[in-house]
Amino acid sequence: MVRTLLATSVLALSLGAAGLHAQPAPAPAAPAPAAAAQPAANPVDPQAIQALKDMGAHLQSLKRFEVEIELTAERVLADGQKLQHTATAELQVARPNKMRVRMSSPRSVRELFYDGKTVTLFTPALKTYSQAEFSDNLGVLIEKLKQRFGIEVPASDLFVWGTPEAPFDAIQSAMFAGQDFIDEVLSDHYAFRQGELDWQIWLTSGGNPLPLKLVITNRSDEARPQSATLFDWKKNPGFKDSTFKFVPPKGATEAKFVPLKTS
Repeated sequence: MVRTLLATSVLALSLGAAGLHAQPAPAPAAPAPAAAAQPAANPVDPQAIQALKDMGAHLQSLKRFEVEIELTAERVLADGQKLQHTATAELQVARPNKMRVRMSSPRSVRELFYDGKTVTLFTPALKTYSQAEFSDNLGVLIEKLKQRFGIEVPASDLFVWGTPEAPFDAIQSAMFAGQDFIDEVLSDHYAFRQGELDWQIWLTSGGNPLPLKLVITNRSDEARPQSATLFDWKKNPGFKDSTFKFVPPKGATEAKFVPLKTS
């Protein structure tokens, strides 16, 4: 789901052809037993792809929503030992151009405000904030923050699915894996393979699907580290437009955004 997590890997296959030279014909060999036909592994199920498209269409139809996100991720040490870390985020969104995000981990808390005219990044512990004028939609804002300043908005793919940028071409296999309960909500479970990543998503069953859980496995690491994200949706939130406007608290100081260095 998240482009930073589901970054597609390009696998280069080199096919070498041996040189052909005139050789004496070998003696006929005994015929080998016929090998059993192997079924195609992990085909792309069109219904699984359609489930993603339906989810994307519903996400794009939500004009105002609030979602709480809980992320658990694994870090692999040099000796193969895994360490697990957690973080949370709260997103309040009013399309097309208003958003507030609170990102929390044991190491830091940051808040992002966008009121359609100004984007602000606030660090409460330091009482510092950075601001820049901006007037585009949320999808463009998220991409610009990443490209210019290295700022990642949690679950940014929520703003990609349902648009032409959704990465369907990169999916190498797709399957329906049955149904499960996520926090007592019946959900449809799908599994996908994309480059060096395997990912699973659980969508609310029935009409108007929303993601409830996302699990990503990194196959490029022999330890197979995983991340798991849980989503708690509020489709009819009670926030007001003033939620998205940043008002500096007393004693806060402004600092400039620092652009990423380009090579």
